Amino acid sequence: MKIELSRSALEWQAKARKYADEYLQPHEVEAELNGGCLPDDITKRNKQRAIELGFSAIDVPKSHGGLELPMVEQVAIWEQLGRVTNALSWCFSEPQEWMFEACSEEQIKNYILPMMLGEKKDCYAITESGPGSDVAGIEATASKDGDDYILNGEKWYVTSANLADFFWFQAQLPDENDDALFLVDQGTAGIEMTDNPLFSHTYAAHHPTYQFTNVRVPASQRVGESGDGMAYTRSWFRHERLMIGARSCGAAARLIEDATTFASERMVGGEPLSEKQAIQFMLADCATELWAARLMTFEAAAASDRGDDLKALHNRCSMVKLFVSEAANRIVDRVLQVFGGRGYMRENVAERFFRELRVDRIWEGTSEIQRLIIARNLLKRGLDEM
Repeated sequence: MKIELSRSALEWQAKARKYADEYLQPHEVEAELNGGCLPDDITKRNKQRAIELGFSAIDVPKSHGGLELPMVEQVAIWEQLGRVTNALSWCFSEPQEWMFEACSEEQIKNYILPMMLGEKKDCYAITESGPGSDVAGIEATASKDGDDYILNGEKWYVTSANLADFFWFQAQLPDENDDALFLVDQGTAGIEMTDNPLFSHTYAAHHPTYQFTNVRVPASQRVGESGDGMAYTRSWFRHERLMIGARSCGAAARLIEDATTFASERMVGGEPLSEKQAIQFMLADCATELWAARLMTFEAAAASDRGDDLKALHNRCSMVKLFVSEAANRIVDRVLQVFGGRGYMRENVAERFFRELRVDRIWEGTSEIQRLIIARNLLKRGLDEM
Protein backbone atom coordinates (compact mmCIF):
# COMPACT_ATOMS: atom_id res chain seq x y z
CA MET A 1 0.00 0.00 0.00
CA LYS A 2 2.50 2.58 -1.23
CA ILE A 3 2.02 6.32 -1.54
CA GLU A 4 4.32 8.27 -3.84
CA LEU A 5 6.83 9.97 -1.56
CA SER A 6 10.08 11.82 -2.15
CA ARG A 7 13.38 10.05 -1.58
CA SER A 8 13.92 12.15 1.55
CA ALA A 9 10.49 11.20 2.95
CA LEU A 10 11.19 7.53 2.28
CA GLU A 11 14.52 7.79 4.07
CA TRP A 12 12.88 9.40 7.11
CA GLN A 13 10.14 6.77 6.99
CA ALA A 14 12.71 3.97 7.06
CA LYS A 15 14.69 5.66 9.83
CA ALA A 16 11.59 6.04 12.01
CA ARG A 17 10.48 2.45 11.34
CA LYS A 18 13.87 1.09 12.34
CA TYR A 19 13.83 3.15 15.52
CA ALA A 20 10.28 2.02 16.38
CA ASP A 21 11.07 -1.63 15.71
CA GLU A 22 14.41 -1.78 17.51
CA TYR A 23 14.16 0.73 20.35
CA LEU A 24 10.48 0.93 21.30
CA GLN A 25 8.38 -2.03 20.23
CA PRO A 26 10.39 -4.68 22.14
CA HIS A 27 9.46 -2.94 25.43
CA GLU A 28 5.70 -2.59 24.96
CA VAL A 29 4.59 -5.50 27.15
CA GLU A 30 7.08 -4.53 29.86
CA ALA A 31 5.64 -1.02 29.88
CA GLU A 32 2.07 -2.33 29.87
CA LEU A 33 2.69 -4.44 32.97
CA ASN A 34 4.54 -1.68 34.82
CA GLY A 35 2.20 1.29 34.69
CA GLY A 36 3.57 2.45 31.35
CA CYS A 37 7.07 2.91 32.77
CA LEU A 38 10.37 1.43 31.62
CA PRO A 39 13.67 1.31 33.52
CA ASP A 40 15.30 4.73 33.58
CA ASP A 41 18.28 3.59 31.53
CA ILE A 42 16.03 2.30 28.74
CA THR A 43 13.95 5.49 28.69
CA LYS A 44 17.11 7.59 28.64
CA ARG A 45 18.56 5.47 25.83
CA ASN A 46 15.39 5.76 23.74
CA LYS A 47 15.21 9.52 24.25
CA GLN A 48 18.86 10.04 23.40
CA ARG A 49 18.58 7.94 20.24
CA ALA A 50 15.51 9.89 19.09
CA ILE A 51 17.38 13.17 19.56
CA GLU A 52 20.42 11.79 17.70
CA LEU A 53 18.17 10.82 14.80
CA GLY A 54 16.78 14.36 14.73
CA PHE A 55 13.18 13.61 15.67
CA SER A 56 13.07 16.43 18.22
CA ALA A 57 14.09 18.97 15.57
CA ILE A 58 11.88 18.04 12.60
CA ASP A 59 9.56 21.06 12.92
CA VAL A 60 12.18 23.49 14.22
CA PRO A 61 13.23 26.26 11.80
CA LYS A 62 16.73 25.99 10.37
CA SER A 63 17.40 29.49 11.71
CA HIS A 64 17.30 27.96 15.20
CA GLY A 65 19.31 24.84 14.42
CA GLY A 66 16.38 22.63 13.42
CA LEU A 67 15.65 20.50 10.37
CA GLU A 68 12.48 22.31 9.22
CA LEU A 69 11.20 19.21 7.44
CA PRO A 70 8.22 19.41 5.09
CA MET A 71 4.99 18.29 6.75
CA VAL A 72 4.80 15.24 4.46
CA GLU A 73 8.11 14.03 5.88
CA GLN A 74 6.96 14.69 9.44
CA VAL A 75 3.82 12.64 8.77
CA ALA A 76 5.97 9.85 7.33
CA ILE A 77 7.95 9.79 10.58
CA TRP A 78 4.99 9.89 12.95
CA GLU A 79 3.12 7.26 10.99
CA GLN A 80 5.91 4.81 11.80
CA LEU A 81 6.19 5.92 15.44
CA GLY A 82 2.42 5.39 15.68
CA ARG A 83 2.96 1.65 15.27
CA VAL A 84 4.12 1.52 18.90
CA THR A 85 1.78 1.18 21.89
CA ASN A 86 2.00 2.63 25.42
CA ALA A 87 3.06 6.08 24.11
CA LEU A 88 6.68 4.95 24.16
CA SER A 89 7.34 7.36 21.28
CA TRP A 90 6.62 10.23 23.66
CA CYS A 91 10.07 9.79 25.21
CA PHE A 92 11.31 12.98 23.51
CA SER A 93 9.92 16.50 23.24
CA GLU A 94 9.14 18.05 19.88
CA PRO A 95 8.96 21.85 19.55
CA GLN A 96 6.58 23.05 16.82
CA GLU A 97 7.22 25.75 14.24
CA TRP A 98 4.53 28.08 15.59
CA MET A 99 6.37 28.32 18.91
CA PHE A 100 9.24 30.14 17.19
CA GLU A 101 6.76 32.61 15.69
CA ALA A 102 4.90 33.11 18.96
CA CYS A 103 7.69 33.27 21.51
CA SER A 104 10.23 35.96 22.26
CA GLU A 105 13.92 35.24 21.80
CA GLU A 106 14.24 34.93 25.57
CA GLN A 107 11.37 32.44 25.71
CA ILE A 108 12.86 30.47 22.84
CA LYS A 109 16.21 30.36 24.62
CA ASN A 110 14.78 29.35 28.00
CA TYR A 111 11.96 27.00 26.98
CA ILE A 112 11.75 26.01 23.32
CA LEU A 113 15.33 25.19 22.38
CA PRO A 114 15.84 23.19 25.61
CA MET A 115 12.93 21.02 24.44
CA MET A 116 14.72 20.28 21.17
CA LEU A 117 17.89 19.41 23.08
CA GLY A 118 16.04 17.09 25.47
CA GLU A 119 16.63 19.35 28.47
CA LYS A 120 12.99 20.36 29.09
CA LYS A 121 9.53 18.93 28.54
CA ASP A 122 6.26 20.85 28.19
CA CYS A 123 2.57 20.19 28.82
CA TYR A 124 -0.65 21.97 27.85
CA ALA A 125 -2.95 23.42 30.51
CA ILE A 126 -5.82 24.33 28.21
CA THR A 127 -8.82 22.02 28.72
CA GLU A 128 -11.32 22.76 31.51
CA SER A 129 -14.16 20.79 33.07
CA GLY A 130 -16.88 23.02 31.63
CA PRO A 131 -15.87 24.02 28.10
CA GLY A 132 -14.14 20.71 27.37
CA SER A 133 -13.28 20.74 23.66
CA ASP A 134 -14.73 24.24 23.24
CA VAL A 135 -11.51 26.19 23.71
CA ALA A 136 -13.29 29.49 23.08
CA GLY A 137 -15.25 28.93 26.30
CA ILE A 138 -12.22 28.84 28.61
CA GLU A 139 -12.90 30.42 31.99
CA ALA A 140 -9.38 30.62 33.47
CA THR A 141 -8.23 34.21 33.86
CA ALA A 142 -5.03 36.21 33.73
CA SER A 143 -5.25 39.66 35.34
CA LYS A 144 -2.54 42.29 34.99
CA ASP A 145 -0.89 43.39 38.24
CA GLY A 146 1.95 45.81 37.63
CA ASP A 147 4.65 43.97 35.67
CA ASP A 148 3.05 40.61 36.39
CA TYR A 149 -0.03 38.59 35.57
CA ILE A 150 -2.08 36.72 38.18
CA LEU A 151 -3.38 33.40 36.86
CA ASN A 152 -6.45 31.61 38.22
CA GLY A 153 -8.35 28.59 37.00
CA GLU A 154 -8.71 24.83 37.02
CA LYS A 155 -7.22 22.77 34.18
CA TRP A 156 -8.13 19.18 33.36
CA TYR A 157 -6.29 16.47 31.41
CA VAL A 158 -2.92 18.21 31.52
CA THR A 159 -1.19 15.46 29.57
CA SER A 160 2.41 14.67 30.60
CA ALA A 161 2.30 17.19 33.45
CA ASN A 162 3.85 14.62 35.79
CA LEU A 163 6.93 14.60 33.53
CA ALA A 164 6.92 18.25 32.44
CA ASP A 165 9.08 21.22 33.38
CA PHE A 166 6.59 23.90 32.34
CA PHE A 167 3.00 24.55 31.28
CA TRP A 168 1.43 26.31 28.33
CA PHE A 169 -1.43 27.93 30.26
CA GLN A 170 -4.31 29.46 28.32
CA ALA A 171 -6.49 32.10 29.95
CA GLN A 172 -8.97 34.88 29.29
CA LEU A 173 -7.75 38.42 29.95
CA PRO A 174 -10.81 40.18 31.38
CA ASP A 175 -9.11 43.58 31.43
CA GLU A 176 -8.23 43.34 27.74
CA ASN A 177 -11.17 41.41 26.31
CA ASP A 178 -8.62 38.97 24.91
CA ASP A 179 -7.04 35.61 25.59
CA ALA A 180 -3.42 34.54 25.81
CA LEU A 181 -0.98 31.73 26.41
CA PHE A 182 1.53 31.89 29.26
CA LEU A 183 4.68 29.90 29.97
CA VAL A 184 4.53 28.81 33.59
CA ASP A 185 7.27 26.87 35.36
CA GLN A 186 6.32 23.70 37.16
CA GLY A 187 6.55 24.32 40.92
CA THR A 188 5.51 27.97 40.78
CA ALA A 189 3.68 29.00 43.95
CA GLY A 190 -0.08 28.56 43.72
CA ILE A 191 -0.09 25.52 41.40
CA GLU A 192 -1.61 22.40 42.95
CA MET A 193 -2.32 19.01 41.45
CA THR A 194 -5.79 18.18 42.77
CA ASP A 195 -6.40 14.86 41.00
CA ASN A 196 -4.44 12.31 38.99
CA PRO A 197 -7.04 9.82 37.72
CA LEU A 198 -6.26 6.51 36.06
CA PHE A 199 -7.24 6.17 32.40
CA SER A 200 -7.87 3.25 30.07
CA HIS A 201 -4.44 3.35 28.46
CA THR A 202 -1.23 2.51 30.29
CA TYR A 203 1.09 5.46 29.78
CA ALA A 204 3.96 6.83 31.84
CA ALA A 205 2.54 10.26 30.94
CA HIS A 206 -0.42 11.06 33.21
CA HIS A 207 -3.33 13.48 32.71
CA PRO A 208 -3.73 15.28 36.05
CA THR A 209 -6.06 18.08 37.10
CA TYR A 210 -4.39 21.29 38.31
CA GLN A 211 -5.70 24.24 40.27
CA PHE A 212 -3.97 27.57 39.59
CA THR A 213 -4.66 29.96 42.48
CA ASN A 214 -3.22 33.47 42.28
CA VAL A 215 -0.19 32.21 40.37
CA ARG A 216 2.05 35.18 39.73
CA VAL A 217 4.13 35.20 36.55
CA PRO A 218 6.10 38.05 34.95
CA ALA A 219 4.51 39.72 31.94
CA SER A 220 7.52 38.46 29.97
CA GLN A 221 6.00 34.96 30.27
CA ARG A 222 3.03 35.95 28.13
CA VAL A 223 3.31 34.39 24.66
CA GLY A 224 2.82 36.58 21.60
CA GLU A 225 1.06 39.90 21.24
CA SER A 226 -2.50 41.04 21.88
CA GLY A 227 -4.95 38.90 19.91
CA ASP A 228 -2.46 36.10 19.22
CA GLY A 229 -3.64 33.55 21.81
CA MET A 230 -6.26 31.67 19.81
CA ALA A 231 -4.23 31.90 16.59
CA TYR A 232 -1.39 29.94 18.13
CA THR A 233 -3.76 27.52 19.83
CA ARG A 234 -5.27 26.80 16.41
CA SER A 235 -1.77 26.24 15.00
CA TRP A 236 -1.17 23.70 17.73
CA PHE A 237 -4.50 22.01 17.01
CA ARG A 238 -3.78 21.76 13.27
CA HIS A 239 -0.43 20.14 13.94
CA GLU A 240 -1.73 17.76 16.59
CA ARG A 241 -4.81 16.72 14.60
CA LEU A 242 -2.70 15.91 11.56
CA MET A 243 -0.24 13.89 13.63
CA ILE A 244 -3.09 11.99 15.29
CA GLY A 245 -4.02 10.98 11.75
CA ALA A 246 -0.44 9.93 11.04
CA ARG A 247 -0.09 7.88 14.22
CA SER A 248 -3.48 6.26 13.69
CA CYS A 249 -2.43 5.17 10.21
CA GLY A 250 0.69 3.56 11.65
CA ALA A 251 -1.29 1.78 14.36
CA ALA A 252 -3.84 0.53 11.82
CA ALA A 253 -1.11 -0.78 9.51
CA ARG A 254 0.53 -2.77 12.29
CA LEU A 255 -2.82 -4.16 13.40
CA ILE A 256 -3.71 -5.31 9.89
CA GLU A 257 -0.29 -6.88 9.38
CA ASP A 258 -0.46 -8.79 12.66
CA ALA A 259 -4.04 -9.91 12.06
CA THR A 260 -3.21 -11.10 8.54
CA THR A 261 -0.25 -13.12 9.80
CA PHE A 262 -2.30 -14.63 12.62
CA ALA A 263 -5.24 -15.50 10.37
CA SER A 264 -2.91 -17.15 7.86
CA GLU A 265 -1.29 -19.33 10.52
CA ARG A 266 -4.29 -20.12 12.76
CA MET A 267 -5.85 -23.43 11.72
CA VAL A 268 -9.62 -23.84 12.13
CA GLY A 269 -11.45 -26.87 10.78
CA GLY A 270 -8.40 -28.03 8.89
CA GLU A 271 -7.74 -24.78 7.05
CA PRO A 272 -6.26 -21.38 7.83
CA LEU A 273 -8.60 -18.89 9.49
CA SER A 274 -7.82 -16.55 6.61
CA GLU A 275 -9.76 -18.84 4.27
CA LYS A 276 -13.00 -18.01 6.07
CA GLN A 277 -14.96 -15.46 4.09
CA ALA A 278 -16.09 -13.62 7.22
CA ILE A 279 -12.43 -13.03 8.14
CA GLN A 280 -11.55 -11.99 4.60
CA PHE A 281 -14.34 -9.41 4.61
CA MET A 282 -13.05 -7.90 7.87
CA LEU A 283 -9.49 -7.72 6.58
CA ALA A 284 -10.67 -6.23 3.29
CA ASP A 285 -12.60 -3.50 5.08
CA CYS A 286 -9.57 -2.74 7.25
CA ALA A 287 -7.21 -2.44 4.29
CA THR A 288 -9.63 -0.25 2.35
CA GLU A 289 -10.14 2.16 5.24
CA LEU A 290 -6.40 2.38 5.85
CA TRP A 291 -5.80 3.23 2.20
CA ALA A 292 -8.35 6.05 2.37
CA ALA A 293 -6.93 7.26 5.70
CA ARG A 294 -3.36 7.41 4.39
CA LEU A 295 -4.37 9.25 1.23
CA MET A 296 -6.28 11.84 3.26
CA THR A 297 -3.49 12.31 5.81
CA PHE A 298 -0.65 12.69 3.32
CA GLU A 299 -2.70 15.00 1.08
CA ALA A 300 -3.46 17.28 4.04
CA ALA A 301 0.26 17.33 4.84
CA ALA A 302 1.04 18.17 1.21
CA ALA A 303 -1.53 21.00 1.34
CA SER A 304 0.33 22.41 4.33
CA ASP A 305 3.62 22.24 2.44
CA ARG A 306 2.01 23.97 -0.55
CA GLY A 307 0.88 26.82 1.68
CA ASP A 308 -2.80 26.32 0.94
CA ASP A 309 -5.40 28.66 2.45
CA LEU A 310 -5.17 28.48 6.25
CA LYS A 311 -8.91 28.11 6.84
CA ALA A 312 -9.11 25.29 4.30
CA LEU A 313 -6.10 23.63 5.93
CA HIS A 314 -7.68 23.92 9.39
CA ASN A 315 -10.77 22.22 7.99
CA ARG A 316 -8.76 19.45 6.33
CA CYS A 317 -6.88 18.69 9.54
CA SER A 318 -10.25 18.34 11.26
CA MET A 319 -11.36 15.98 8.50
CA VAL A 320 -8.20 13.93 8.95
CA LYS A 321 -8.65 13.65 12.69
CA LEU A 322 -12.34 12.77 12.34
CA PHE A 323 -12.06 10.16 9.62
CA VAL A 324 -8.74 8.55 10.50
CA SER A 325 -9.32 8.29 14.25
CA GLU A 326 -12.74 6.72 13.70
CA ALA A 327 -11.43 4.40 10.97
CA ALA A 328 -8.60 3.25 13.26
CA ASN A 329 -11.15 2.44 15.96
CA ARG A 330 -13.16 0.35 13.52
CA ILE A 331 -10.01 -1.41 12.36
CA VAL A 332 -8.81 -2.30 15.86
CA ASP A 333 -12.28 -3.60 16.76
CA ARG A 334 -12.23 -5.96 13.76
CA VAL A 335 -8.66 -7.03 14.39
CA LEU A 336 -9.38 -7.86 18.02
CA GLN A 337 -12.29 -9.99 16.79
CA VAL A 338 -9.99 -11.82 14.38
CA PHE A 339 -7.63 -12.63 17.24
CA GLY A 340 -10.55 -13.84 19.37
CA GLY A 341 -9.67 -14.52 22.99
CA ARG A 342 -6.00 -13.86 22.28
CA GLY A 343 -6.93 -10.33 21.25
CA TYR A 344 -8.36 -9.65 24.70
CA MET A 345 -5.03 -10.31 26.43
CA ARG A 346 -3.02 -7.30 27.48
CA GLU A 347 0.11 -8.73 25.91
CA ASN A 348 -1.64 -8.58 22.52
CA VAL A 349 -1.17 -5.43 20.45
CA ALA A 350 -4.87 -5.36 19.52
CA GLU A 351 -5.95 -5.20 23.17
CA ARG A 352 -3.61 -2.32 23.90
CA PHE A 353 -4.55 -0.36 20.80
CA PHE A 354 -8.23 -1.07 21.49
CA ARG A 355 -7.87 1.06 24.62
CA GLU A 356 -5.32 3.53 23.32
CA LEU A 357 -6.91 4.52 20.01
CA ARG A 358 -10.23 5.32 21.65
CA VAL A 359 -9.00 8.60 23.10
CA ASP A 360 -8.07 9.93 19.65
CA ARG A 361 -11.78 10.50 19.07
CA ILE A 362 -11.82 12.73 22.18
CA TRP A 363 -8.66 14.74 22.77
CA GLU A 364 -7.50 17.67 20.63
CA GLY A 365 -11.21 18.21 19.90
CA THR A 366 -13.82 15.45 19.95
CA SER A 367 -15.23 13.92 16.78
CA GLU A 368 -18.32 16.03 17.36
CA ILE A 369 -16.24 19.23 17.47
CA GLN A 370 -14.53 18.21 14.22
CA ARG A 371 -17.93 17.71 12.59
CA LEU A 372 -18.99 21.19 13.69
CA ILE A 373 -15.83 22.70 12.19
CA ILE A 374 -16.30 20.82 8.94
CA ALA A 375 -20.01 21.66 8.65
CA ARG A 376 -19.39 25.36 9.34
CA ASN A 377 -16.70 25.45 6.67
CA LEU A 378 -19.04 23.81 4.19
CA LEU A 379 -21.85 26.25 4.94
CA LYS A 380 -19.64 29.35 4.90
CA ARG A 381 -17.20 28.51 2.10
CA GLY A 382 -18.82 25.86 -0.05
CA LEU A 383 -17.48 22.48 -1.07
CA ASP A 384 -14.90 23.76 -3.57
CA GLU A 385 -13.21 25.96 -0.96
CA MET A 386 -12.97 23.40 1.83
